[in-house]
Amino acid sequence: MKVFVIGAHGQIGKKIVSKLVAKGDQVYAGIRHADQAEAFEDAGAQPVQFDLMAQPAEQALALKGMDAVVFAAGSGGQTGYDMTLMIDLDGAVKSMQATEIAGIKRYVIISAEFTPERAKWPKSLQPYYVAKYYADEWLKNRTALDYTILQPGSLVNDAGTGKVSVDPAVGGAITRDDVATVAVKTLTTPATIGKTIALINGDTPIDEALSE
Repeated sequence: MKVFVIGAHGQIGKKIVSKLVAKGDQVYAGIRHADQAEAFEDAGAQPVQFDLMAQPAEQALALKGMDAVVFAAGSGGQTGYDMTLMIDLDGAVKSMQATEIAGIKRYVIISAEFTPERAKWPKSLQPYYVAKYYADEWLKNRTALDYTILQPGSLVNDAGTGKVSVDPAVGGAITRDDVATVAVKTLTTPATIGKTIALINGDTPIDEALSE
């Protein structure tokens, strides 16, 4: 499978790229800066400069020929609310449009837990949650993509457990490694198409959780 990972240089993005390469997929790592390329070349992926500020038609040129797109990008905690809107919301939406322009159907996005429930949005992260909420809604209601929306809980850097809970009513934490594993497995799990999946670490093996 040829997979384009947008936000490949992020913490989850790097793990997604690594896991895809390990399973033998052709991986195209979307990066912001040319100086990030060498690490992905060494890891067995093809680095591609990808600008989320560009227009969808321009982005689509980089996506042509792919079988799937995974959106793992984020503006990061060091930027202002303006970049949260431009990357986490408008950048995500433009990447969806670009995916459709490129003739690709499969699209997976990393969102956040409780995104559909405004009353549960952390006050300190409300602009981020606004961006995630409307990006998710656009994907569900304004595209014809075979989407999967992953809504992980609080992200931690512990070793992956291989086990999750997909109960949307229960908040909690999940390792970045397990989020990456889930993202990769959704690409070959048709049962996840058209679904929004809440994710925290739990007791159910990932393969079993995704087939429910």
